Amino acid sequence: MSTLTPPLSSKERAALGRAARKQLSRGAHASLSLKAVADDPIALLRAAEKDRIKSLVVIKHERMAASAFGFFRGAVPIMAADLAAQPNTGLITQLCGDAHISNLGAYASPDGNLMFDINDFDETIRGPFEFDIKRLATSLILGGREAGVKLAARHEAVAHFTAQYRKLMRAFAALPILELARYQIHRLAHIEPMPSIFAQAERSTAAKTLKSLTTKGESNRVFKSEPPLLRRIGGKEHDLVLAALGPYSRTLQPERRHFLDQYSPVDVGFKVVGTGSVGLRDYVVYLEGTHACKSDPLFLQIKEEPASAYAPYLPEGSQHSHQGHRVMDGQRAMQLTSDPFLGYTAIEGRDYLVRQLNDHKATLDLTTLTADSLLGYADLCGELLARSHARAGDPVAIAAYLGDSCRFDDAILSFAHNYSDQTERYWATFKKSLKKPK
Repeated sequence: MSTLTPPLSSKERAALGRAARKQLSRGAHASLSLKAVADDPIALLRAAEKDRIKSLVVIKHERMAASAFGFFRGAVPIMAADLAAQPNTGLITQLCGDAHISNLGAYASPDGNLMFDINDFDETIRGPFEFDIKRLATSLILGGREAGVKLAARHEAVAHFTAQYRKLMRAFAALPILELARYQIHRLAHIEPMPSIFAQAERSTAAKTLKSLTTKGESNRVFKSEPPLLRRIGGKEHDLVLAALGPYSRTLQPERRHFLDQYSPVDVGFKVVGTGSVGLRDYVVYLEGTHACKSDPLFLQIKEEPASAYAPYLPEGSQHSHQGHRVMDGQRAMQLTSDPFLGYTAIEGRDYLVRQLNDHKATLDLTTLTADSLLGYADLCGELLARSHARAGDPVAIAAYLGDSCRFDDAILSFAHNYSDQTERYWATFKKSLKKPK
């Protein structure tokens, strides 16, 4: 006899989705009330940075000060608090947590094919599905502004994004379970700006990473010395990083552990990456295959993972005591296929995610965006986010909540426009705070 709890029927799940409209109507998503936000936004940022490497936080602030979109990328703690202050649907799925247009990208699947999906899960947690939609929709507005795309085209992009999400969620609700689990998007290569992203990903090989990050040492290639963005690690810190690979390997599936065991570490470095992650500890390990007759490099990134910025507001959303484990599970839940070397470890009481570095990875170049390519990209964002939420949540309930009308779409457009303006105001305040004497 099965010990599984019998699932709700489709009719019962759809009823739950429609009932959520009484908790929060679709049109109500347009509103943005910040009265219930308890903390000063800049103070929230500072609190999130207090355990980071202070000399690197300066770099983070420089990147955030450069543009409103750059600020938005580094200001997840602010938006998490703002979203938590709004009423929500109560329809829970796995959230990316930091859904924005630069956090989707290409990467190599375990079989070597190029994939394109959400690819940054530092903030992942279980929560109301609309949190991701509101953040990604806002990023379309801000990214479009930075790229010089006109207002009407930015608004059209958000409308396409939400309409595509709603359309695909309805399709996913009707799919058999295993068809949903295997669902692939076959039109990727034909949507602008995807051809250039895939071309960049094709060029982003381990051999290219070897050339760009390392130089000739006395007996082997070693990481370049380009402080503060890249530097070699030695002594105790070097040994601690290599020692962490043992516990990490035990988080891999056995066949993938077997492949990892055929590599030997050559050098260890410290690398600054991204915007929101700057100031956290981020190590890179260069390994070489032991059975190859020529160079066979593998680069692993060992990235510190603090708690999700949403954790104070969604305490039931994560049952993980290890933050690297949280990120790994969230990534596997949302992606169609994940990095074969995805795992986690700990170093001196800090939690880390481990993954391949720069293995055919590529993402959107904002400087190349046009009105047409933003529209195509928005369509793709809607389809990918719907797939991720459907894989990790209840597509029947979400689809029933969204319905067939444009009410939700129109409300999200209004929210995204308003929150983009609010982000501009936060950005201005942030820049002023940098000029104040410490």
